[in-house]
Amino acid sequence: MHLQVSNVCKSFGRGSNAKLVLDQVSFSLESGDFKALVGSSGSGKSTVMRLVAGLDQPSSGVITMDGQSVRGPGSDRGMVFQKYSLYPWLTAGENVAFGMLLQGRSKQEVRERTSYFLDVVGLADSARRKPRELSGGMQQRVAIARALAAEPKLLLLDEPFGALDIQIRESMQEFLHQLWRQTGLTALLITHDLEEALLLASEVHIMAPSPGRIVRTVKVDLDRCDMAHLRVSRPFLELREDLARSLRGLEPAGVR
Repeated sequence: MHLQVSNVCKSFGRGSNAKLVLDQVSFSLESGDFKALVGSSGSGKSTVMRLVAGLDQPSSGVITMDGQSVRGPGSDRGMVFQKYSLYPWLTAGENVAFGMLLQGRSKQEVRERTSYFLDVVGLADSARRKPRELSGGMQQRVAIARALAAEPKLLLLDEPFGALDIQIRESMQEFLHQLWRQTGLTALLITHDLEEALLLASEVHIMAPSPGRIVRTVKVDLDRCDMAHLRVSRPFLELREDLARSLRGLEPAGVR
């Protein structure tokens, strides 16, 4: 899998009312990469996500997956949003199966893959439970299982844990890291949470606002064997503070 985002610009409106929200954004992902876009509100990171997902088109520039232009949504990209987006009338298992049935997979294959991915996310015993019977963290695990079951080449994560309280968010971050190690998934994370980006991604792109653009890219080489220890380790805290200074420097003077 190869995703290439090249010199992408995006404007909304026309003529004198046009507003440039993305300016010359470029980055790439290869199979097995886990990268993150980090920025404040207005930095355009969610717009980038929509463009990569094919939910909108760039005003200029090119986005390709394996050499083919992205012109709309496709099964090669799976999305997980901050809102769990589960169908409340379906069970956890039926939610995971839904996308695969739309793909035309056989009922036997759907059953097998539903069981497998619920097991992967630690919810093998919750297949028959409705979303209202699950905690927020469990619902987000179902959403991740649903996305993975459809076999996307790229998993797009748009503030996936932003609606969770801090303890559940930390456990979900550890879960997602273990899932990445276990499955070798390729992921692009959109987040305003610098700590989350450093915990999960091997490369972090810092985005500036008005218009959104990448102003700094950092390779993250940290020992993630013990996430709890990593959060308080000196290398992690020093890198977090370094990037936090970069982000603060991008804020308007009156906001600092």
